[in-house]
Amino acid sequence: MSFEQNKRRIQQSIAIAKREGARMRLGPELEISGYGCEDHFLEEDTLTHSWEVLADILREGSTDGILCDIGMPIMHNGVRYNCRVLCLDGDILLVRPKLFLANDGNYRETRWFTRWQYGWTLQDLLLPALVTDATRSKQTRVKIGPAILQLADTSVAAETCEELFTPNSPHITLALNGAEIITNGSGSHHNLRKLDKRLQLITSATCKSGGVYMYANQIGCDGGRLYFDGCALICSNGQVVAQGAQFSMQEVEVVTAAVDLSATRSMRGAFMSRCEQVSTVPVVPVIHVDFKLCGRPAATFPAPPIDVRVHHPMEEIARGPACWLWDYLRRSNQGGFFVALSGGADSSSVVAIVGNMCQMIVKEVKEGNETVLQDLRRVVGEETYQPDDAKELAGRLLYTCYMGTSNSSQATHDRSKQLAAEIGSFHLSAVIDPVISALMALFVSVVKREPRFKAYGGTDPRENLALQNIQARLRMVFGYFLAQLLPWSRGMRGSLLVLGTANVDEALRGYYTKYDCSAADINPIGSISKEDLKLFMAWGAEHLGYPELANVLAAPPTAELEPITADYTQLDEVDMGMTYKELSEYGQLRKQHRAGPVSMFRALAAKWGPVSPLGLSLEEVAAKVKKFFFYYSINRHKMTSLTPSYHAEDYSPEDNRHDLRQFLYDASWTWQFRAMDHLQQEMQQDMKKRGQGTEHRKA
Repeated sequence: MSFEQNKRRIQQSIAIAKREGARMRLGPELEISGYGCEDHFLEEDTLTHSWEVLADILREGSTDGILCDIGMPIMHNGVRYNCRVLCLDGDILLVRPKLFLANDGNYRETRWFTRWQYGWTLQDLLLPALVTDATRSKQTRVKIGPAILQLADTSVAAETCEELFTPNSPHITLALNGAEIITNGSGSHHNLRKLDKRLQLITSATCKSGGVYMYANQIGCDGGRLYFDGCALICSNGQVVAQGAQFSMQEVEVVTAAVDLSATRSMRGAFMSRCEQVSTVPVVPVIHVDFKLCGRPAATFPAPPIDVRVHHPMEEIARGPACWLWDYLRRSNQGGFFVALSGGADSSSVVAIVGNMCQMIVKEVKEGNETVLQDLRRVVGEETYQPDDAKELAGRLLYTCYMGTSNSSQATHDRSKQLAAEIGSFHLSAVIDPVISALMALFVSVVKREPRFKAYGGTDPRENLALQNIQARLRMVFGYFLAQLLPWSRGMRGSLLVLGTANVDEALRGYYTKYDCSAADINPIGSISKEDLKLFMAWGAEHLGYPELANVLAAPPTAELEPITADYTQLDEVDMGMTYKELSEYGQLRKQHRAGPVSMFRALAAKWGPVSPLGLSLEEVAAKVKKFFFYYSINRHKMTSLTPSYHAEDYSPEDNRHDLRQFLYDASWTWQFRAMDHLQQEMQQDMKKRGQGTEHRKA
């Protein structure tokens, strides 16, 4: 919805492309309005403002001498379409609506748009009067639909984001109809380990049938949980010849390449089975354009193939959420971040990511990124501030506090203090026992009974749980109090964004207190698994310069909410009744493989059961699955108040848009569990007949 800024960025990208000698420019999906407008797409204002921006771009000469592919929402015959608008020399050549919409996972495009359902045909689109006035030839109508632009020396066609991921992608038909250059303006978000799939699809798009594929993507936080991870690409005949950054603090990044179209024609002409297929596909409409895309052959040299850069998954965790946090901070105009630093794995991972954000900012400023510098000066409230050291910057942007109780250990206190020192955060330690005691005294005065921990004689599990929860919830209250006033106490501007520190596995299991330190403004690790966070800490200790992360990793995870006695120390995995590794398995099966209790049992019986190296009995596997679904269902209500989190894993249980399920369950699962028991008996009988199931147990 930032039309002013989006117009500036689009025109800046066109200017850079011209300066680089490009004759064609491709931008990302819905770049005029922004991809994440969601229900704002239902407002006529959004469509009108998009046309107004396009009219300015045409009127102000940005498209002179360069073919521009621009993304925006458009209404035609009372139907909204997600469109590409191809422009040249102040006029519109074609409006190309999206043929297949993204409507799974985080995407809900069919809520706002309709796919083009008229096949390979064109219709007339009546332009708004303000656009007619802006076009050079005073156009009143232009063609809308899928088509090929036949230029004087080559042919160009477009597809959009999701269409690349469909089994029968439009680029197949377009290439067989002679399109030599395919563009794809995309709005694709970051997922851990996702870039490989995207690269495979893009290279395969031209590997079999030849041609040039241009891919542009949004970059940054578009106002929600997703981080769009850029990585613009130009691919020629199956080889990447240009690649942009995947994680960047640049507002505008342009990649350019010269390509040899004669190589495409040679490849296609020699591929005889392809030549046979050309006559079998639907005929795509052609629009003739008197414009040459190619320069003089003697003056231009094609770009050679390059080695594609793919980040290590741990580097993805370090950089993706860091860029997302920076976008959120600068756009919300707050003064920094606050983290309740416990000395445990989750909060330590969060502060390490913020520390890396500071490292990235300092690097960007040293490399001359004026936008980052100006945004940073506005955030810190100093017009002449020049960051030279990431630790010094962290002391301005990151505030941490260890909130100890009588149940806390010296080890976690020391780890939090040391890690804060390595990162450079403004760090405090507080003992919150007086607040807990005051609340306990109030409770006893009202109820006339005093709850006790199990270790101190409590007999009801509700006592033990409530006494743990009140510690966690008071940390949240005190944390927000600090976040509002710590900058004030130091004479600095703004308030702080409170960062959540719950990982995806604990959210899935419900192993956290509702409205405790998991309740925050945003959470950079909320959809990252505990297993990945462990790997990240090991990686970060070495690569981020925070060696204390290794000590955090070596310590067993514990909430430290119960009294430590001679014969009892609270441990997370014991409390949960399952390991974090098991939780990752449950999460992937539940969401990514769409498994209910019976399907999950069947899958895990093969992976964990008697004939597997783990060698569990079928009864043990069934008991684990039942335990997971019980705790998942009784805690699902917590998802309704889960802090908005950076989306990194497809098995995230976040119920705002990604994982849409009820939050009130029949936790007995009687029908499903009975079906599981029957399946277990059938498996046991079958294994007994075949003499299976004892070998691994004996081993």
